[in-house]
Amino acid sequence: MTDIPDELVKLERSAEAERARLAGLCGDEYDAQWQAWRRASEAFQAAVTEQSAREGMSRHDVEQAVKQAVWRTEEDPAQ
Repeated sequence: MTDIPDELVKLERSAEAERARLAGLCGDEYDAQWQAWRRASEAFQAAVTEQSAREGMSRHDVEQAVKQAVWRTEEDPAQ
């Protein structure tokens, strides 16, 4: 995969940002934030599935290409 669509990068960053917001939460706040993370993650996964079908690539390869692109440009927001 040579060109990674910006939308996939944005969706992965959004999911990771929602995951990072879980730190330090508990109870109802944690549950609500977990749901936000789940929604963001599901949106990313659906976009990966669509992109893999368009590219004729495996989902895993598309997902890893996006994650590598994100990891190269920013640090883990949970740290």
